[in-house]
Amino acid sequence: MSHPSWNESYASGELPWDTGEPEPLLIEFVTSGRIQPSLTLEVGAGTGTNALWMAERGFNVLGIDVAPLAVERATQKLDGRALDCRFQTLDFLTGAPPEDSFEFVFDRGCLHVFDEPEERGHFAARIGTTLAPGGLWLSLIGSTEGGPREFGPPQRSAREVVLAIEPALEIVELRAAEFRDHGAKAWLCLSRRRL
Repeated sequence: MSHPSWNESYASGELPWDTGEPEPLLIEFVTSGRIQPSLTLEVGAGTGTNALWMAERGFNVLGIDVAPLAVERATQKLDGRALDCRFQTLDFLTGAPPEDSFEFVFDRGCLHVFDEPEERGHFAARIGTTLAPGGLWLSLIGSTEGGPREFGPPQRSAREVVLAIEPALEIVELRAAEFRDHGAKAWLCLSRRRL
């Protein structure tokens, strides 16, 4: 599925999701010790803030995004630093990353952009085939909790999240959270590839 509007958003500078700061829920997860530095994929890496933060902590990170302008900006942020971090333009639904068997996959707001249940299920299945057995996927997903709103990420119910993910992966944790700087409710979903 092609999303030309993503590149247009980066061209226009309309990036409400790009806070320029690492995601606090990712920081909390990594610093808790629940994941050790490992081969990591960030889907929808944008300008690379989270990928670079993980690489600075010893993760070997591939950040992918469908928007070439986002990948260009993320690569510029590397600025010659000797980090195990690289970026690639890739539509994750139709193309495979050059590596497979990632031990950790992270996305901040990718699953919820798909309106159709089949697309969400396909996205989760692609994550499942990308993970090594026992590998973990941490996803932040816009939530229907908190009532209607006129802006912010798309809203998905817990049922929609489970129906998309559970056939492909084992859900380890699903809890209420919040997107920083938006006041928008979110789901934090941690899933694992079954052994």
